[in-house]
Amino acid sequence: MEKRSSFSGSIGFVLAAAGSAVGLGNIWRFPYLAAKDGGGLFLVIYIILALTFGFTLLMTEVSIGRKTKQSCLTAYGKLHKNWGFLGVLASIVPFIIMPYYCVIGGWVLKYSLVFITGQGAAAAGDDFFTNFITGYADPIIYNLIFLLMTAFVIFRGVNKGIEALSKVLMPILFVLIIGIAVYALTLTGSEESGGRTGLQGMAIYVIPNLEGVGVRDVLMTIMDAMGQLFYSISVAMGIMVTYGSYYKDKDNLLKSVNQIELFDTIVAFLAGVMIIPAVYVFLGPEGLSNAGPSLLFVAMPKIFAQMGVAGNILGAVFFLTVLFAALTSCISIMEAICSGMIDKGMSRPKATIVEGVIALVLSTVVCLGYNALYFEFKLPNGTVGQILDIMDYLSNNVLMPILAIGTCILIGWVVKPKTVIDEATKNGETFHRRWLYIGMIKVVAPALLLILLLGSLGVY
Repeated sequence: MEKRSSFSGSIGFVLAAAGSAVGLGNIWRFPYLAAKDGGGLFLVIYIILALTFGFTLLMTEVSIGRKTKQSCLTAYGKLHKNWGFLGVLASIVPFIIMPYYCVIGGWVLKYSLVFITGQGAAAAGDDFFTNFITGYADPIIYNLIFLLMTAFVIFRGVNKGIEALSKVLMPILFVLIIGIAVYALTLTGSEESGGRTGLQGMAIYVIPNLEGVGVRDVLMTIMDAMGQLFYSISVAMGIMVTYGSYYKDKDNLLKSVNQIELFDTIVAFLAGVMIIPAVYVFLGPEGLSNAGPSLLFVAMPKIFAQMGVAGNILGAVFFLTVLFAALTSCISIMEAICSGMIDKGMSRPKATIVEGVIALVLSTVVCLGYNALYFEFKLPNGTVGQILDIMDYLSNNVLMPILAIGTCILIGWVVKPKTVIDEATKNGETFHRRWLYIGMIKVVAPALLLILLLGSLGVY
Protein backbone atom coordinates (compact mmCIF):
# COMPACT_ATOMS: atom_id res chain seq x y z
CA MET A 1 0.00 0.00 0.00
CA GLU A 2 1.24 3.49 -0.85
CA LYS A 3 2.30 5.81 1.95
CA ARG A 4 -0.58 8.17 2.67
CA SER A 5 -0.05 11.66 1.32
CA SER A 6 -0.97 14.85 3.14
CA PHE A 7 -1.53 18.49 2.27
CA SER A 8 1.56 20.60 2.89
CA GLY A 9 -0.35 22.89 5.25
CA SER A 10 -3.71 24.33 6.19
CA ILE A 11 -3.73 26.74 3.22
CA GLY A 12 -3.43 23.87 0.76
CA PHE A 13 -6.20 21.96 2.53
CA VAL A 14 -8.55 24.96 2.70
CA LEU A 15 -8.07 25.85 -0.98
CA ALA A 16 -8.52 22.24 -2.10
CA ALA A 17 -11.63 21.77 0.07
CA ALA A 18 -13.01 25.13 -1.04
CA GLY A 19 -12.31 24.13 -4.64
CA SER A 20 -14.40 21.04 -4.10
CA ALA A 21 -17.19 23.05 -2.51
CA VAL A 22 -17.24 25.81 -5.13
CA GLY A 23 -18.75 23.99 -8.09
CA LEU A 24 -21.64 23.99 -10.50
CA GLY A 25 -24.14 23.79 -7.63
CA ASN A 26 -23.07 27.21 -6.42
CA ILE A 27 -23.22 28.78 -9.85
CA TRP A 28 -26.36 27.39 -11.45
CA ARG A 29 -28.48 26.44 -8.43
CA PHE A 30 -27.82 29.01 -5.70
CA PRO A 31 -28.88 32.10 -7.72
CA TYR A 32 -32.05 30.39 -8.93
CA LEU A 33 -33.09 29.30 -5.43
CA ALA A 34 -32.35 32.74 -4.02
CA ALA A 35 -34.54 34.38 -6.67
CA LYS A 36 -37.30 31.78 -6.25
CA ASP A 37 -37.39 31.84 -2.45
CA GLY A 38 -37.76 35.51 -1.72
CA GLY A 39 -34.22 36.79 -2.26
CA GLY A 40 -32.94 38.01 1.09
CA LEU A 41 -35.15 35.54 2.94
CA PHE A 42 -33.31 32.65 1.32
CA LEU A 43 -29.94 34.29 2.04
CA VAL A 44 -30.69 34.77 5.74
CA ILE A 45 -31.91 31.19 6.14
CA TYR A 46 -28.96 29.84 4.13
CA ILE A 47 -26.40 31.69 6.26
CA ILE A 48 -28.04 30.49 9.49
CA LEU A 49 -28.02 26.91 8.23
CA ALA A 50 -24.43 27.22 7.01
CA LEU A 51 -23.30 28.29 10.50
CA THR A 52 -25.20 25.45 12.19
CA PHE A 53 -26.23 22.53 10.00
CA GLY A 54 -23.45 22.98 7.42
CA PHE A 55 -20.77 23.51 10.06
CA THR A 56 -21.87 20.34 11.87
CA LEU A 57 -21.67 18.07 8.81
CA LEU A 58 -18.44 19.63 7.54
CA MET A 59 -16.69 19.42 10.92
CA THR A 60 -17.86 15.82 11.34
CA GLU A 61 -16.61 14.56 8.00
CA VAL A 62 -13.23 16.31 8.11
CA SER A 63 -12.69 15.03 11.67
CA ILE A 64 -13.57 11.45 10.68
CA GLY A 65 -11.04 11.64 7.86
CA ARG A 66 -8.22 13.09 9.96
CA LYS A 67 -8.83 10.76 12.91
CA THR A 68 -8.86 7.55 10.84
CA LYS A 69 -6.39 8.64 8.12
CA GLN A 70 -8.57 6.68 5.71
CA SER A 71 -10.63 7.40 2.61
CA CYS A 72 -14.40 7.51 2.85
CA LEU A 73 -14.57 3.84 1.82
CA THR A 74 -12.74 2.56 4.90
CA ALA A 75 -12.94 5.43 7.43
CA TYR A 76 -16.37 4.62 8.85
CA GLY A 77 -15.45 0.98 9.43
CA LYS A 78 -12.29 2.01 11.23
CA LEU A 79 -14.31 4.37 13.43
CA HIS A 80 -16.72 1.55 14.33
CA LYS A 81 -16.49 -1.98 12.94
CA ASN A 82 -20.26 -2.36 12.52
CA TRP A 83 -20.69 0.85 10.54
CA GLY A 84 -18.46 0.13 7.56
CA PHE A 85 -21.55 0.07 5.31
CA LEU A 86 -21.61 3.87 5.51
CA GLY A 87 -18.20 3.88 3.84
CA VAL A 88 -19.55 1.82 0.97
CA LEU A 89 -22.48 4.22 0.64
CA ALA A 90 -20.11 7.20 0.83
CA SER A 91 -18.13 5.74 -2.08
CA ILE A 92 -21.18 4.95 -4.20
CA VAL A 93 -22.29 8.60 -4.16
CA PRO A 94 -19.21 10.07 -5.93
CA PHE A 95 -19.11 6.99 -8.19
CA ILE A 96 -22.60 7.91 -9.47
CA ILE A 97 -21.89 11.66 -9.62
CA MET A 98 -18.55 11.42 -11.48
CA PRO A 99 -19.86 10.35 -14.93
CA TYR A 100 -22.59 12.96 -15.31
CA TYR A 101 -20.43 15.70 -13.76
CA CYS A 102 -17.85 15.03 -16.49
CA VAL A 103 -20.59 15.34 -19.11
CA ILE A 104 -21.66 18.73 -17.76
CA GLY A 105 -17.99 19.73 -17.44
CA GLY A 106 -17.67 18.89 -21.14
CA TRP A 107 -20.58 21.21 -21.90
CA VAL A 108 -18.85 24.03 -20.00
CA LEU A 109 -15.61 23.34 -21.88
CA LYS A 110 -17.48 23.53 -25.20
CA TYR A 111 -19.02 26.90 -24.34
CA SER A 112 -15.69 28.23 -23.06
CA LEU A 113 -14.06 27.46 -26.41
CA VAL A 114 -17.03 28.88 -28.35
CA PHE A 115 -16.70 32.24 -26.61
CA ILE A 116 -12.89 32.25 -26.60
CA THR A 117 -12.92 31.80 -30.39
CA GLY A 118 -15.33 34.73 -30.78
CA GLN A 119 -18.42 32.69 -31.71
CA GLY A 120 -20.48 33.61 -28.66
CA ALA A 121 -23.34 34.97 -30.80
CA ALA A 122 -23.94 31.47 -32.19
CA ALA A 123 -24.30 30.09 -28.65
CA ALA A 124 -27.24 32.46 -28.10
CA GLY A 125 -29.28 30.70 -30.80
CA ASP A 126 -32.46 29.03 -29.61
CA ASP A 127 -31.39 25.55 -30.71
CA PHE A 128 -27.63 25.74 -30.09
CA PHE A 129 -27.62 23.94 -26.75
CA THR A 130 -30.18 21.33 -27.80
CA ASN A 131 -28.36 20.61 -31.05
CA PHE A 132 -25.08 20.24 -29.18
CA ILE A 133 -26.19 17.83 -26.45
CA THR A 134 -28.30 15.72 -28.85
CA GLY A 135 -25.34 15.26 -31.18
CA TYR A 136 -23.27 12.09 -31.07
CA ALA A 137 -19.58 12.98 -31.41
CA ASP A 138 -19.17 16.44 -29.86
CA PRO A 139 -20.60 15.78 -26.35
CA ILE A 140 -18.57 12.57 -26.00
CA ILE A 141 -15.36 14.26 -27.19
CA TYR A 142 -15.69 17.22 -24.82
CA ASN A 143 -16.64 14.86 -22.01
CA LEU A 144 -13.48 12.84 -22.69
CA ILE A 145 -11.27 15.95 -22.67
CA PHE A 146 -12.73 17.14 -19.38
CA LEU A 147 -12.32 13.67 -17.88
CA LEU A 148 -8.68 13.52 -18.99
CA MET A 149 -8.01 16.93 -17.42
CA THR A 150 -9.47 15.67 -14.16
CA ALA A 151 -7.64 12.33 -14.27
CA PHE A 152 -4.30 14.02 -14.99
CA VAL A 153 -4.51 16.00 -11.74
CA ILE A 154 -5.51 12.89 -9.75
CA PHE A 155 -2.68 10.93 -11.38
CA ARG A 156 -0.16 13.52 -10.11
CA GLY A 157 -1.31 13.04 -6.52
CA VAL A 158 -2.35 15.11 -3.53
CA ASN A 159 0.54 17.60 -3.46
CA LYS A 160 1.69 17.89 -7.07
CA GLY A 161 -1.84 17.53 -8.43
CA ILE A 162 -4.78 18.57 -6.23
CA GLU A 163 -3.00 21.03 -3.94
CA ALA A 164 -0.82 22.60 -6.65
CA LEU A 165 -3.77 23.21 -8.97
CA SER A 166 -6.01 24.51 -6.17
CA LYS A 167 -3.39 27.07 -5.13
CA VAL A 168 -3.42 28.46 -8.67
CA LEU A 169 -7.06 28.12 -9.75
CA MET A 170 -8.87 29.14 -6.56
CA PRO A 171 -7.38 32.67 -6.28
CA ILE A 172 -7.98 33.18 -10.02
CA LEU A 173 -11.55 31.89 -9.67
CA PHE A 174 -12.22 34.23 -6.77
CA VAL A 175 -10.88 37.28 -8.64
CA LEU A 176 -12.88 36.42 -11.78
CA ILE A 177 -16.12 35.99 -9.83
CA ILE A 178 -15.62 39.33 -8.05
CA GLY A 179 -14.86 41.05 -11.36
CA ILE A 180 -17.94 39.71 -13.13
CA ALA A 181 -20.12 40.43 -10.08
CA VAL A 182 -19.01 44.06 -9.96
CA TYR A 183 -19.58 44.44 -13.71
CA ALA A 184 -23.08 42.94 -13.40
CA LEU A 185 -24.04 45.69 -10.95
CA THR A 186 -23.18 48.38 -13.53
CA LEU A 187 -25.47 47.01 -16.26
CA THR A 188 -28.43 48.98 -17.60
CA GLY A 189 -31.04 47.59 -19.98
CA SER A 190 -32.49 49.19 -23.10
CA GLU A 191 -35.37 51.68 -23.03
CA GLU A 192 -37.60 49.02 -24.59
CA SER A 193 -37.00 46.81 -21.54
CA GLY A 194 -37.81 49.64 -19.17
CA GLY A 195 -34.20 50.52 -18.46
CA ARG A 196 -33.82 47.87 -15.79
CA THR A 197 -30.52 48.13 -13.87
CA GLY A 198 -28.17 45.71 -12.24
CA LEU A 199 -28.68 47.42 -8.90
CA GLN A 200 -32.42 46.73 -9.14
CA GLY A 201 -31.62 43.08 -9.76
CA MET A 202 -29.30 43.15 -6.76
CA ALA A 203 -32.16 44.49 -4.63
CA ILE A 204 -34.33 41.52 -5.66
CA TYR A 205 -31.48 39.26 -4.61
CA VAL A 206 -30.65 40.66 -1.16
CA ILE A 207 -33.85 42.32 0.13
CA PRO A 208 -36.27 39.81 1.70
CA ASN A 209 -39.60 39.68 -0.12
CA LEU A 210 -42.16 38.59 2.48
CA GLU A 211 -45.24 39.46 0.44
CA GLY A 212 -47.66 36.55 0.63
CA VAL A 213 -45.10 34.38 2.42
CA GLY A 214 -46.68 31.84 4.79
CA VAL A 215 -45.34 29.20 7.15
CA ARG A 216 -45.25 26.57 4.38
CA ASP A 217 -43.23 28.92 2.16
CA VAL A 218 -40.68 29.45 4.94
CA LEU A 219 -40.44 25.70 5.51
CA MET A 220 -39.89 25.06 1.78
CA THR A 221 -37.21 27.76 1.74
CA ILE A 222 -35.49 26.03 4.66
CA MET A 223 -35.59 22.74 2.75
CA ASP A 224 -34.22 24.40 -0.40
CA ALA A 225 -31.41 26.07 1.55
CA MET A 226 -30.53 22.84 3.33
CA GLY A 227 -30.51 20.91 0.06
CA GLN A 228 -28.26 23.57 -1.44
CA LEU A 229 -25.79 23.13 1.42
CA PHE A 230 -25.06 19.60 0.20
CA TYR A 231 -23.98 21.05 -3.14
CA SER A 232 -22.20 24.01 -1.60
CA ILE A 233 -19.97 22.36 1.00
CA SER A 234 -19.48 18.94 -0.59
CA VAL A 235 -20.74 16.92 2.38
CA ALA A 236 -22.35 13.47 2.29
CA MET A 237 -20.41 12.45 -0.80
CA GLY A 238 -17.21 11.13 0.77
CA ILE A 239 -15.09 14.07 -0.34
CA MET A 240 -14.52 15.86 2.96
CA VAL A 241 -13.74 12.60 4.75
CA THR A 242 -11.13 11.86 2.09
CA TYR A 243 -9.65 15.36 2.13
CA GLY A 244 -9.69 15.31 5.93
CA SER A 245 -7.53 12.18 5.84
CA TYR A 246 -4.82 14.24 4.13
CA TYR A 247 -4.97 16.99 6.78
CA LYS A 248 -2.01 17.05 9.16
CA ASP A 249 -2.57 16.42 12.87
CA LYS A 250 -0.63 19.52 13.89
CA ASP A 251 -2.84 21.96 11.94
CA ASN A 252 -5.85 23.79 13.37
CA LEU A 253 -8.88 21.88 12.12
CA LEU A 254 -11.49 24.22 13.61
CA LYS A 255 -9.92 27.25 11.98
CA SER A 256 -9.70 25.54 8.60
CA VAL A 257 -13.32 24.37 8.67
CA ASN A 258 -14.44 27.91 9.51
CA GLN A 259 -12.37 29.23 6.59
CA ILE A 260 -13.88 26.71 4.17
CA GLU A 261 -17.36 27.62 5.39
CA LEU A 262 -16.68 31.35 5.00
CA PHE A 263 -15.01 31.04 1.59
CA ASP A 264 -17.79 28.90 0.18
CA THR A 265 -20.59 31.13 1.50
CA ILE A 266 -18.93 34.24 0.03
CA VAL A 267 -18.49 32.57 -3.36
CA ALA A 268 -22.08 31.28 -3.34
CA PHE A 269 -23.31 34.79 -2.59
CA LEU A 270 -21.08 36.32 -5.29
CA ALA A 271 -22.36 33.76 -7.80
CA GLY A 272 -25.79 35.26 -7.22
CA VAL A 273 -24.41 38.79 -7.67
CA MET A 274 -22.68 37.63 -10.85
CA ILE A 275 -25.84 36.18 -12.38
CA ILE A 276 -29.09 37.59 -10.94
CA PRO A 277 -28.57 41.30 -11.82
CA ALA A 278 -27.56 40.39 -15.40
CA VAL A 279 -30.51 38.05 -15.86
CA TYR A 280 -32.88 40.67 -14.46
CA VAL A 281 -31.54 43.45 -16.73
CA PHE A 282 -31.72 41.51 -19.99
CA LEU A 283 -34.41 38.87 -19.44
CA GLY A 284 -36.60 40.51 -16.80
CA PRO A 285 -38.09 38.98 -13.64
CA GLU A 286 -39.35 35.96 -15.60
CA GLY A 287 -35.76 35.15 -16.57
CA LEU A 288 -34.98 34.42 -12.93
CA SER A 289 -37.09 31.26 -13.14
CA ASN A 290 -34.25 29.53 -15.02
CA ALA A 291 -32.25 26.89 -13.15
CA GLY A 292 -29.71 24.20 -13.94
CA PRO A 293 -28.43 23.81 -17.51
CA SER A 294 -30.94 26.29 -18.95
CA LEU A 295 -29.49 29.07 -16.79
CA LEU A 296 -25.89 28.51 -17.86
CA PHE A 297 -26.24 27.30 -21.40
CA VAL A 298 -29.37 29.09 -22.64
CA ALA A 299 -30.05 32.22 -20.56
CA MET A 300 -26.47 33.46 -20.05
CA PRO A 301 -25.41 33.23 -23.76
CA LYS A 302 -28.51 35.28 -24.70
CA ILE A 303 -27.45 37.90 -22.17
CA PHE A 304 -23.90 38.07 -23.52
CA ALA A 305 -25.26 38.36 -27.08
CA GLN A 306 -27.08 41.55 -26.08
CA MET A 307 -23.83 43.14 -24.86
CA GLY A 308 -22.19 43.32 -28.30
CA VAL A 309 -18.41 42.83 -28.59
CA ALA A 310 -17.94 43.16 -24.83
CA GLY A 311 -20.40 40.31 -24.37
CA ASN A 312 -18.16 37.84 -26.17
CA ILE A 313 -15.21 38.77 -23.96
CA LEU A 314 -17.28 38.66 -20.79
CA GLY A 315 -18.82 35.35 -21.91
CA ALA A 316 -15.35 33.84 -22.35
CA VAL A 317 -14.32 35.00 -18.86
CA PHE A 318 -17.61 33.76 -17.39
CA PHE A 319 -17.41 30.27 -18.85
CA LEU A 320 -13.73 29.96 -17.94
CA THR A 321 -14.76 30.80 -14.37
CA VAL A 322 -17.43 28.10 -14.47
CA LEU A 323 -14.91 25.68 -16.02
CA PHE A 324 -12.44 26.25 -13.18
CA ALA A 325 -15.21 25.68 -10.63
CA ALA A 326 -16.36 22.51 -12.37
CA LEU A 327 -12.82 21.15 -12.67
CA THR A 328 -11.85 21.64 -9.01
CA SER A 329 -15.09 19.96 -7.93
CA CYS A 330 -14.74 17.03 -10.31
CA ILE A 331 -11.17 16.49 -9.12
CA SER A 332 -12.42 16.08 -5.54
CA ILE A 333 -15.14 13.67 -6.67
CA MET A 334 -12.64 11.47 -8.50
CA GLU A 335 -10.18 11.61 -5.61
CA ALA A 336 -12.84 10.35 -3.19
CA ILE A 337 -13.24 7.26 -5.42
CA CYS A 338 -9.56 6.66 -6.18
CA SER A 339 -8.48 7.15 -2.57
CA GLY A 340 -10.68 4.21 -1.56
CA MET A 341 -9.03 2.04 -4.21
CA ILE A 342 -5.59 3.11 -2.94
CA ASP A 343 -6.54 2.22 0.66
CA LYS A 344 -7.49 -1.21 -0.62
CA GLY A 345 -3.96 -1.71 -1.98
CA MET A 346 -4.13 -0.34 -5.52
CA SER A 347 -1.47 2.11 -6.75
CA ARG A 348 -2.55 5.67 -7.56
CA PRO A 349 -1.79 5.36 -11.30
CA LYS A 350 -3.78 2.13 -11.56
CA ALA A 351 -6.68 3.52 -9.50
CA THR A 352 -6.79 6.61 -11.73
CA ILE A 353 -6.85 4.54 -14.90
CA VAL A 354 -9.48 2.10 -13.61
CA GLU A 355 -11.85 4.82 -12.43
CA GLY A 356 -11.13 6.87 -15.55
CA VAL A 357 -12.16 4.01 -17.83
CA ILE A 358 -15.31 3.27 -15.79
CA ALA A 359 -16.25 6.96 -15.74
CA LEU A 360 -15.69 7.22 -19.50
CA VAL A 361 -18.01 4.29 -20.20
CA LEU A 362 -20.75 5.56 -17.91
CA SER A 363 -20.41 9.19 -19.04
CA THR A 364 -20.71 8.06 -22.66
CA VAL A 365 -23.99 6.37 -21.71
CA VAL A 366 -25.10 9.68 -20.15
CA CYS A 367 -24.24 11.51 -23.39
CA LEU A 368 -26.24 8.98 -25.40
CA GLY A 369 -29.15 9.60 -23.05
CA TYR A 370 -29.91 12.67 -25.12
CA ASN A 371 -30.10 10.80 -28.43
CA ALA A 372 -29.80 7.02 -28.95
CA LEU A 373 -30.79 6.12 -25.37
CA TYR A 374 -33.28 8.93 -24.82
CA PHE A 375 -36.34 8.21 -22.69
CA GLU A 376 -38.36 10.10 -20.09
CA PHE A 377 -38.92 8.93 -16.54
CA LYS A 378 -41.05 10.55 -13.86
CA LEU A 379 -39.12 10.82 -10.61
CA PRO A 380 -40.72 10.58 -7.14
CA ASN A 381 -40.21 14.31 -6.55
CA GLY A 382 -42.49 15.06 -9.51
CA THR A 383 -39.86 16.03 -12.09
CA VAL A 384 -39.43 14.25 -15.41
CA GLY A 385 -35.93 13.34 -16.55
CA GLN A 386 -33.69 10.89 -18.33
CA ILE A 387 -30.38 9.17 -17.53
CA LEU A 388 -28.50 12.20 -16.18
CA ASP A 389 -31.48 13.36 -14.11
CA ILE A 390 -32.01 9.87 -12.66
CA MET A 391 -28.36 9.65 -11.58
CA ASP A 392 -28.51 13.15 -10.10
CA TYR A 393 -31.74 12.40 -8.23
CA LEU A 394 -30.46 9.09 -6.87
CA SER A 395 -27.16 10.52 -5.64
CA ASN A 396 -28.20 13.98 -4.42
CA ASN A 397 -31.81 13.50 -3.33
CA VAL A 398 -31.74 9.97 -1.92
CA LEU A 399 -28.29 8.59 -1.08
CA MET A 400 -26.72 11.80 0.27
CA PRO A 401 -29.47 12.46 2.86
CA ILE A 402 -29.38 8.77 3.89
CA LEU A 403 -25.58 8.92 4.28
CA ALA A 404 -25.80 12.16 6.27
CA ILE A 405 -28.46 10.70 8.58
CA GLY A 406 -26.32 7.61 9.12
CA THR A 407 -23.29 9.77 9.91
CA CYS A 408 -25.30 11.81 12.44
CA ILE A 409 -26.51 8.63 14.18
CA LEU A 410 -22.99 7.15 14.23
CA ILE A 411 -21.36 10.25 15.69
CA GLY A 412 -24.28 11.49 17.78
CA TRP A 413 -25.34 8.23 19.42
CA VAL A 414 -22.85 5.41 18.78
CA VAL A 415 -19.29 6.74 19.10
CA LYS A 416 -20.58 9.99 20.66
CA PRO A 417 -19.86 13.64 19.70
CA LYS A 418 -16.78 13.61 21.97
CA THR A 419 -15.01 11.65 19.21
CA VAL A 420 -15.21 14.61 16.83
CA ILE A 421 -14.75 17.27 19.53
CA ASP A 422 -11.57 15.59 20.81
CA GLU A 423 -10.19 15.33 17.26
CA ALA A 424 -10.96 19.00 16.56
CA THR A 425 -9.31 20.20 19.78
CA LYS A 426 -6.36 17.79 19.98
CA ASN A 427 -3.89 20.69 19.73
CA GLY A 428 -5.48 22.72 22.51
CA GLU A 429 -7.98 24.64 20.33
CA THR A 430 -11.22 25.94 21.83
CA PHE A 431 -14.44 24.56 20.35
CA HIS A 432 -16.64 27.66 20.65
CA ARG A 433 -19.70 25.99 19.14
CA ARG A 434 -19.39 22.80 21.23
CA TRP A 435 -22.96 22.69 22.60
CA LEU A 436 -24.41 23.79 19.28
CA TYR A 437 -22.52 20.94 17.62
CA ILE A 438 -23.76 18.34 20.10
CA GLY A 439 -27.39 19.46 19.74
CA MET A 440 -27.17 19.54 15.96
CA ILE A 441 -25.45 16.17 15.46
CA LYS A 442 -27.68 14.31 17.91
CA VAL A 443 -31.12 15.76 17.21
CA VAL A 444 -31.59 18.76 14.90
CA ALA A 445 -29.52 17.68 11.88
CA PRO A 446 -30.94 14.13 11.59
CA ALA A 447 -34.48 15.47 12.00
CA LEU A 448 -33.97 18.06 9.25
CA LEU A 449 -32.32 15.48 7.02
CA LEU A 450 -35.21 13.07 7.46
CA ILE A 451 -37.68 15.80 6.45
CA LEU A 452 -35.49 16.58 3.42
CA LEU A 453 -35.33 12.91 2.43
CA LEU A 454 -39.10 12.42 2.74
CA GLY A 455 -39.66 15.49 0.57
CA SER A 456 -37.28 14.13 -2.06
CA LEU A 457 -39.16 10.83 -2.06
CA GLY A 458 -42.43 12.68 -2.70
CA VAL A 459 -43.98 11.80 0.67
CA TYR A 460 -45.27 15.35 1.06
